[in-house]
Amino acid sequence: MTLKWTCGHSYSVLCLNASKEGLVVSGAERGELTTWSEQGDVSGHTKLDGAEDVTSVAFSPTCPSRLYVSHGEMVSVLDLRALTTPVEYFHVNEDEINCISVNETGNLLATADDSGVIKVVDLESKKVSRCLRKHSNICSAVAFRPQRPQSLVSCGLDMQVMLWNLQKARPLWIMNLQDEAQEEEGKGQQQSCGQLFNPPLAHSLTVAPCGNVIGCGAEDGKIRVFRVTGTKFEQELGFRGHTQGVSQVHFLDFLPGPGWLLSGGNDGKVLLWDVGRELGNQQRSPVKHGDRKRARTAISSKKDPKPVHPSVVMCNNFLPKLSWEHGEKVNWILGAEFRSSKKILVADQSSCISVYPLSEP
Repeated sequence: MTLKWTCGHSYSVLCLNASKEGLVVSGAERGELTTWSEQGDVSGHTKLDGAEDVTSVAFSPTCPSRLYVSHGEMVSVLDLRALTTPVEYFHVNEDEINCISVNETGNLLATADDSGVIKVVDLESKKVSRCLRKHSNICSAVAFRPQRPQSLVSCGLDMQVMLWNLQKARPLWIMNLQDEAQEEEGKGQQQSCGQLFNPPLAHSLTVAPCGNVIGCGAEDGKIRVFRVTGTKFEQELGFRGHTQGVSQVHFLDFLPGPGWLLSGGNDGKVLLWDVGRELGNQQRSPVKHGDRKRARTAISSKKDPKPVHPSVVMCNNFLPKLSWEHGEKVNWILGAEFRSSKKILVADQSSCISVYPLSEP
């Protein structure tokens, strides 16, 4: 049975997050920010100055009462015990911020904006420590890797996924999703699901708790899974999860097994995938000699890395373990484990949050 959390917003909810203590935060259009109890009761509400849309929210992993909120070109830092006035601001981006991420040690904040730039802010010195410029279009998502506080991944509407180490100002690896899509187009596979070919604009990213498995959702309806092994960054799995763009992907950390992945799409569906099992079942595809040579170049050369495109296992028969017909375009999805239950939270074009109970598949 679907529940609705209501009365927290007047406009469309754009983003969600949950703390380890079970507090849920939602951001909406026109600067609205709301905190919720696990029962769905509103515990706090504010409207940020400037009334720009709240595009992303992130909790501090080291200070439970601290919240980072992106709106417009700014990031506001709020104290959850007193939401009314931000504690401080960071105005380091020159264009609208789409996504923020805080590393697990709580000392770095990454922001991704419409110009394709990623700014990394040292939260102790309150200064920009890195400015990463490689995306040629909107950078739609950025995420620090768990257990590796100096490493992050990003993706954008330039159809590229990048792996960064903050000791360098250039990406270690670049994956170009367009190459795979063009190869598939040449084989005529784009018609297999009864839809016209859409470019694989990369909308969303998620990193598994192990830090080595990365999921990416794209406009062509596909979900791609990458793995970092030693010095390699390879795409190992790809499957069509939705009939329209995949707006959100999210790894769960509270179900048994290494890789439970949620996806939400513009087709109004929310799906749960056992990616960990599928990766374990797949035979690792060999990397061609030329790719290995480019791989060494990407790591050792002082020049920018060349995109590397190893062979990928495309799983046309890979099916979700659970599915929800949400019916509305998904803005954000979130899996949360509360004291009493596990739930899937979905934000769409409405001002409500839909809540689906999750039983272990």
